[in-house]
Amino acid sequence: MSTQDDADYQHSIGAAQSGDEPIRVLDDDGHLLSSAEPPALSEAELLEMYADIKLARHFDQRAVSFQRQGRIATYAPMTGQEGSQVATSHALDDEDWLFPTYRDHAAKYVHGADLATLLKTLRGYREGYSVPEDVNLMPEYIPIATQVPQAMGMAWGQLLQGNDDTAVLCHLGDGATSEGDFHEGLNFAGVFDVPAVFVCNNNQWAISMPRERQTASGTIAEKAHAYGVEGVRVDGMDPLAVYAVTRAAIKKAKAPTDDERRPTLIESVQYRYGAHTTSDDPSVYRDETESETWRDRDPLDRLETYLYQTDVLDAEREAVIEARVEDEVSAAIETAERAETSPERMVEHVYEETPDRLQEQLDELNALREKYGDDAFAEVLG
Repeated sequence: MSTQDDADYQHSIGAAQSGDEPIRVLDDDGHLLSSAEPPALSEAELLEMYADIKLARHFDQRAVSFQRQGRIATYAPMTGQEGSQVATSHALDDEDWLFPTYRDHAAKYVHGADLATLLKTLRGYREGYSVPEDVNLMPEYIPIATQVPQAMGMAWGQLLQGNDDTAVLCHLGDGATSEGDFHEGLNFAGVFDVPAVFVCNNNQWAISMPRERQTASGTIAEKAHAYGVEGVRVDGMDPLAVYAVTRAAIKKAKAPTDDERRPTLIESVQYRYGAHTTSDDPSVYRDETESETWRDRDPLDRLETYLYQTDVLDAEREAVIEARVEDEVSAAIETAERAETSPERMVEHVYEETPDRLQEQLDELNALREKYGDDAFAEVLG
């Protein structure tokens, strides 16, 4: 989140790069485009954004490895998309609400979620879905597009209550635009001019369905016009462009007058390097050489190049950031794996009354625990 005046974010890239081409600040190699201005972020803010993207990449790699070891449940990788996630959350103010999907681990972290808590969820602890009272964050949404009308409702509620300083940012995938909830949410948002920003993370694939099989529209951003919502395309692998576009949309969502306040649909054009989840095999439905083209536009590499060119980053600072990232992720893993619970909780809230067959299994577990003691029992389970 920047501490400077919002007017600084209204630079010229929107006017200079209108049309279907995504707005960009950096070229594929991380050099500043001559037609663009970088967002007015301080050195500290740029380094924080870079560190968060680096942490997200490292967390993602560790999480995939842990799932393969059976230490967490099915996981949705975000590598290739983490730059956009981090940038959108950096564009939010603390009082803004975030509605994430199951893949938006980095977006949640930047807006205030605890890394260890994210891992606890993946280890089956329902406490992982709890959100600190001072963090305006909804638990992740797994059903596709259900968050869109709910985010609209939250934004509308803020408007009706006169909370002019609060906006709602809702993440969704390109597959969500094929769901009825998307159309209903956007339609209401346009009618009532709610203070909301909808970020469609267009990673080109809805599991195995390519974008071109989902819609005949030239872009996803242009769908906004049917609902009277403003639509914009941005290079989702350019963190600076994503930040600038999102910050401008948040400002517009919080505009003081009805004429100025507008919801926005942002199409963040990006690519999912890996599988839809760790239960998926993308080689079955796509040419894996396709990802190499997108990897040449990697968000972490591009931002790193820019920061070195502008003398914001050097080898010493990078080493400090890398050490901090590794320490923070390792600490989160240790905390998550240290969490304990009772086997009885596996069936809580599943049935109104526990069936006999489950009760028999629980009785057997408790008998083993009584026989061998809690420590030996915990070792057998885990």
